[in-house]
Amino acid sequence: MMQSIMKFPRVIKVFGVLTLCISTTIGALAKAESPSKTPIKNILFIISDDLKASTVGSYGSKVCKTPHIDQLAKEGMLFTRAYAQGALCAPSRPSMMFSRYTRARIQPEVHKSFPQVLKEKGWYSARVGKIFHMGVSGDIERGTNGIDYPLSWTERFNCSGLEALTPGLYEGLNLNVEQTSMDNRQNAGTKHRMYVSVKMDGDGSDQPDYKAADKAIDLLQKHQDKPFVLALGFVRPHYPMVAPKKYFKPYKWKKMKMPERRENDWDDIPQEGIPRSTSQSSGLDKYPDNQKKMLTSYYASVTFMDDQLGRVMEELDRLGLRESTAVVFTSDHGYHLGEHDFWLKSNLHEESQRVPLIISAPGVKPGVSNSLVELVDIFPTVMDLLGVETPAQCDGLSLAPILANPKAEIRNYAFSYHGSSSIKPTNYALRGKDWAYMNYGEGKEELYDMQRDPNQFDNLASNEQYKRVLRDFRRALEERHTFMQSKIH
Repeated sequence: MMQSIMKFPRVIKVFGVLTLCISTTIGALAKAESPSKTPIKNILFIISDDLKASTVGSYGSKVCKTPHIDQLAKEGMLFTRAYAQGALCAPSRPSMMFSRYTRARIQPEVHKSFPQVLKEKGWYSARVGKIFHMGVSGDIERGTNGIDYPLSWTERFNCSGLEALTPGLYEGLNLNVEQTSMDNRQNAGTKHRMYVSVKMDGDGSDQPDYKAADKAIDLLQKHQDKPFVLALGFVRPHYPMVAPKKYFKPYKWKKMKMPERRENDWDDIPQEGIPRSTSQSSGLDKYPDNQKKMLTSYYASVTFMDDQLGRVMEELDRLGLRESTAVVFTSDHGYHLGEHDFWLKSNLHEESQRVPLIISAPGVKPGVSNSLVELVDIFPTVMDLLGVETPAQCDGLSLAPILANPKAEIRNYAFSYHGSSSIKPTNYALRGKDWAYMNYGEGKEELYDMQRDPNQFDNLASNEQYKRVLRDFRRALEERHTFMQSKIH
């Protein structure tokens, strides 16, 4: 049966343009010690919004075109089994940035995000776009900060856009609406905004991700001579799925293949494991063709985002900064595109929790790792790459051993959560090497053999044959709760 799932090893270290963005200056750099004398001086942290791993070419997609992410993967370490902690943006992003499992465990007066730690040690620290939580579309339309932690930044820049009100062919796919008129479009705060696509007029230079790339390029040019941590947040493919028309052309909706569905698929899933957004609840079940159009719109917005990442990476190379900069690319969580008739996020199944994670850094040989990792591991990894002491607050573990050896393992499972409250979750998941486990309380569980059933169709939680596997996962989950209770600070 399973070996002990808990694993907390001692971790070793390795290595020693014009823009329309809205700027808010936080203040002068904190007076502190100089950055460490290591080959890596800078951090470029890039996060995409709602990007599922299986959409990316380097993660196996044969449909969606992501050449720039794929190139980054060839140059760095690709983690095939990286998992988000929160199932929504609002809990996932601060958890990642503070390396604290839940928002309830973050005390801003005590804890620091990794950009704040570096800022206080002399690094220039900038946020461009969405890093912590922003309402998409609300904060994007207004150009406002959303839920931010301003002590993290020397400067911050919000990149606004019209979102669903962008001129072009608008489609409300769950309502079967197609129009070019601006009337009655579903935008910020409306009920059906999650299923909106816009094939926009123009080249995309008025879009928030294009502006974010412009601003990132501008900052790289201005701050290339001193150590920096630049956090760049793209909002696509988060809905509304807006991209120039040309990005839709490679994705003909009639050629899209929907994921496998099975009759009575939900019968062995607890009610808590079924997200609010399904084909039936959204109305997409009435329009099978529009389900395929959801895929084309998602892919188009992914490829548009990928092109903006490519522009930034090209400038990083042109400036000669790759020799001194560690690049981290990830997403805040995954996404459902019709698997099990599920759409969007907000649940603990594989498509919603597995994320892309790529780290390219001087001294790190390109490779692929199948080791289990969590997004809270990014913070201590950045500290190790820069030769900076990791604060005791961090719940995550450094990925430095895996960067040195892709076969190294630092944990036996990855932990995720969700619930009615993103601050105090009620539902939990553990992803092991061969198994996926979910616990909703009151004896409601899911258990999947990921080797035989990677698409999670056969819930084995009620099968007596696997009671020892369940026992080990329950024990491991209890140990995780004990860890979080004991490690308050």
